[in-house]
Amino acid sequence: MDEVFAQSKNFFHLPLNEKMKVLRNEKHRGYTPVLDELLDPDNQLHGDYKEGYYIGVEVPEDDPEAEKPFYGPNVWPADGVLPGWRQTMEKFHHEALEVAKAVARVIALALDLEVDFFDKPEMLGKPIATLRLLHYEGQISDPSKGIFGAGAHSDYGLITLLVTDDVMGLQICKDKDAKPQVWEYVAPIKGAFIVNLGDMLERWSNCLFKSTLHRVLGNGQERYSIAYFVEPSHECLVECLPTCKSEKNPPQFPPIRCDTYLSQRYKDTHADLSVYNKHQT
Repeated sequence: MDEVFAQSKNFFHLPLNEKMKVLRNEKHRGYTPVLDELLDPDNQLHGDYKEGYYIGVEVPEDDPEAEKPFYGPNVWPADGVLPGWRQTMEKFHHEALEVAKAVARVIALALDLEVDFFDKPEMLGKPIATLRLLHYEGQISDPSKGIFGAGAHSDYGLITLLVTDDVMGLQICKDKDAKPQVWEYVAPIKGAFIVNLGDMLERWSNCLFKSTLHRVLGNGQERYSIAYFVEPSHECLVECLPTCKSEKNPPQFPPIRCDTYLSQRYKDTHADLSVYNKHQT
């Protein structure tokens, strides 16, 4: 874990023009600049005051699977610029997926499912799993002015594994339907994952498990975190589980394919890539 944080810092400390060489593509691989993402448009003035880097499941360009959204070759900094960077990230990506599968088995049991329910090929056998490095440069947030490190949102998939440095900033709202919303800080725990429940799990469980509404407030200190987003396969139909519905508790969401849902959520929250054309000419 320490090596991932160290290599993350090495990347984000590069000059902006170097980072823009690996700008994210339409498959959401690569660098995301500050303000690229707008997670809470009703309350944010511009966008998130953070920069990030997406690393997905590595699929060769000549593989038919690479035609799917969120699949394909990753975008990597040149090895001469950051030696060993790719190897560090690929190792963590693989290890984090195994942790995520273990957490999913616990969730399956809690929902009265077979322990290996989420291990099936259409679930986490061929997942859309994305590692994202995050860097908050030290902007001081001011919710009254719409300035946030990361706007309030819930993650899109099954679960997210989150690791942070020792700088406070992450807040959660335990009851996202409450008015007014009550926010509380989540203290960093060294060597531990924070597990956020995602929107797909809320849909699967018919709101038995609610997705975690969270945001980041900057306090003027530089802050780093590592997020690992876990979603099922592209074709997976996310619909209410048999163990989570009854005559008195019918499904609250219509079925939807994983890739359809994800594509729309990413489109809604990320800047159009055309705004960066001037950086690439």
